[in-house]
Amino acid sequence: MSEIATVIATYSRRMRIRLDNDIEVEARIKGKKIKAVCGDVVTAEPITGEKDWLITEIMERTNALTRPNKSGQTEVLAANIDALIIVTSVSPIPDWYIVDRYICAAEILGIQPIIVFNKIDLLDENIQINELIEYKKLGLSVVNFSVKTDKGSKELLSLISDNQSIVVGQSGVGKSSIINKLIYSSEQRVGSISKSGEGRHTTVNSVMKSLNNGGYLIDSPGVRDYLPVLATTSEAQKGFREITEFSQFCRFSNCLHLREPKCAVKKAVEENLIDYRRYESYKRVVNLTSKFSEKKY
Repeated sequence: MSEIATVIATYSRRMRIRLDNDIEVEARIKGKKIKAVCGDVVTAEPITGEKDWLITEIMERTNALTRPNKSGQTEVLAANIDALIIVTSVSPIPDWYIVDRYICAAEILGIQPIIVFNKIDLLDENIQINELIEYKKLGLSVVNFSVKTDKGSKELLSLISDNQSIVVGQSGVGKSSIINKLIYSSEQRVGSISKSGEGRHTTVNSVMKSLNNGGYLIDSPGVRDYLPVLATTSEAQKGFREITEFSQFCRFSNCLHLREPKCAVKKAVEENLIDYRRYESYKRVVNLTSKFSEKKY
């Protein structure tokens, strides 16, 4: 008899699922067409004579965090997410363009982006990070965090209470340490920073963990780059709220804010009403989306 379950860990073609009664069991996937990810709600049934269950169907997703693979095809990273926790840190050096792309993905999905700046204890308290100041001006949630001093834990927990969130970011920024801090556990081994400045991957596949406040956290492998999958290049502006705000005043409704005349967005950049780096970040998303779209055909 089939039951409804949630995928809480992925190991290639094997999964771990949580049944409605909160019991966790190992599961396999029926056939090759079903491609479940962490956060998916599925139907599953016990296999006679085995401990494993069999996943037979993926229920309709409310949303999905995606990225293009090397061939330009869409890869789903997680499903049914309420918030995107984007972790960056004092070390390794932040790539703010990757942060922007994760924010872009969250904005387009209609979920909350939360920027967590980790290892704040390594930074002089008088130093201001311009990028974080800009994010705050845009009304985005920014949490300064330190695993060592416990700074930011309560603030972050209050933002993700009762939500299903995924933690993303570059390798080595401390995602696993933050998760362990939030769930009062140290069960997950944490990798050190390699000589290249990037963390060694300690989480091969995504894993969902329970929080004491009723929420769930999906831990994802560290990345060296990220780009959301967009239907068209014009969709990129939806991921940059300041560009969306000024785009309504452009002469052309299909303005991409690149070389078009009478562009209100470009004028806003010139007048410092839109941050120049963020505008450059937007242009990169447009250009990369165009390149990946060409790979599909």
